[in-house]
Amino acid sequence: MILLRGSRTRRRRLGVVTAAGGLLAALLTASPAAAIPDPGDSPAAQKEVSSSDRAEAREAIENGEIPGQDEVVHSDNIRHVANIPKDALSGTNSDLAFQGRYAFAGNYDGFRIFDISNPKAPETVAQVLCPGSQNDISVSGDLLFLSTDSSRSDSSCNSTTQPATEKSSWEGMKVFDISDKRNPRYVAAVETACGSHTHTLVPERKNVYVYVSSYSPNAAYPDCRPPHDGISVIKVPRKAPHKAAVVGFPVLFPGEGPDGGGNPGAPTNPGVSKTTGCHDITVLPSRDLAAGACMGDGILFSIKDPERPKVIDRVQDNVNFAFWHSATFNQKANKVVFTDELGGGGGATCNAEIGPNRGANGIYDIVGKGDRSKLVFRSYFKIPRHQADTENCVAHNGSLIPVRGRDLMVQAWYQGGVSVWDFTNSSKPREIAYFERGPLTTDRITTGGSWSAYYYNGYIYSNDIAKGFDVLKIDDRRTDPARWVHMRELNVQTQPDYFD
Repeated sequence: MILLRGSRTRRRRLGVVTAAGGLLAALLTASPAAAIPDPGDSPAAQKEVSSSDRAEAREAIENGEIPGQDEVVHSDNIRHVANIPKDALSGTNSDLAFQGRYAFAGNYDGFRIFDISNPKAPETVAQVLCPGSQNDISVSGDLLFLSTDSSRSDSSCNSTTQPATEKSSWEGMKVFDISDKRNPRYVAAVETACGSHTHTLVPERKNVYVYVSSYSPNAAYPDCRPPHDGISVIKVPRKAPHKAAVVGFPVLFPGEGPDGGGNPGAPTNPGVSKTTGCHDITVLPSRDLAAGACMGDGILFSIKDPERPKVIDRVQDNVNFAFWHSATFNQKANKVVFTDELGGGGGATCNAEIGPNRGANGIYDIVGKGDRSKLVFRSYFKIPRHQADTENCVAHNGSLIPVRGRDLMVQAWYQGGVSVWDFTNSSKPREIAYFERGPLTTDRITTGGSWSAYYYNGYIYSNDIAKGFDVLKIDDRRTDPARWVHMRELNVQTQPDYFD
């Protein structure tokens, strides 16, 4: 049962579990390699809000309509079992990946490795200082991949920021050897056009293909000029990662004109992002499928030939979707959940003014088979709890909770917290559990909250931008069967077949 916002007396404050220490791994450098300033998902500067918004936030707290500042609230079926505050890496926390007993947490200053053998008391194994915007993270075997989406002076981990207009600037993919989790080694750097905002792995036995998503070209950027209507594909030999290289740039939005054939955005479609690349891609290797969230477009494509992905279908929502951000397949691969990051992650969009259909998830059924498959819209889902106008809140990163016969998902909503919801009925999705903190402040918008919330081997792990690494436990008959599904590795954007 979910706690109602009005029943303040039923809320419980939970203690915070901390883990001290951490090992700062030795850093190696790679040769210089090009550039674009960090677009989207960037930590926004604090923004003042009106006196009336400040008063409304404080009144809502006093009336029990929203949690108090930093107060932890949750539904009865979720427990907060651990929190590890940020340590040596003080930047914005970002994405998560998992392997065996380890969790890998991205941060704009580098990445952190946790030993989660005991999820109630995670221990820091290593912290690697390697600044670069996003630092989207994934792992495969002995390799760790890190995205850099800000212009740097070179590809080393001690680089400095540098204008995108400088030809010598670098951004792209970094590769680390993590065979020794306590001492990751930087082994390769690959420059990609317009950097790497996010990336997705398509693993094979001998190689790992990396789909690099980036966007926002500019004629003034030597290494990121329009049209930029596709993705970079990198091939990384597992036994020789230093030979990693770009092997193609498949065009996903062919068309006439300087920006290719994607959504033109304003003024044709006011309030919608112009498509100049993709933000994020999720692959389902067991079905040779991928779903792309590409700014103004959502796409479904085949990856039978990983170096030459082929678009099967493409959809737009020029009424309610501002920025197609990410995608998740259901287990049967007959649905895709797309998210809309209205406001770029820095806006307060979980309120009555914005409403339930914007800054939300869009649920699409996949109708038909093979190359004739079509994406058919069914409904929107947004958390049903309004947030203060000082809280950045919008749909963000989440994963399936693997239960046969049900479509269940856990998802981050920045300061809207962590939501568990059921979309088994595509037309009638509903929330079944939640966890959140009260606003960071009540007088300005300060970017915070859960960036990524993923289910892994019986627990939910959340990387909170400001508060650190959270571990949650859900106890609910609908999700309980997932406890028996254990993965050896999980990169959420490389979606596994949980029951294969």
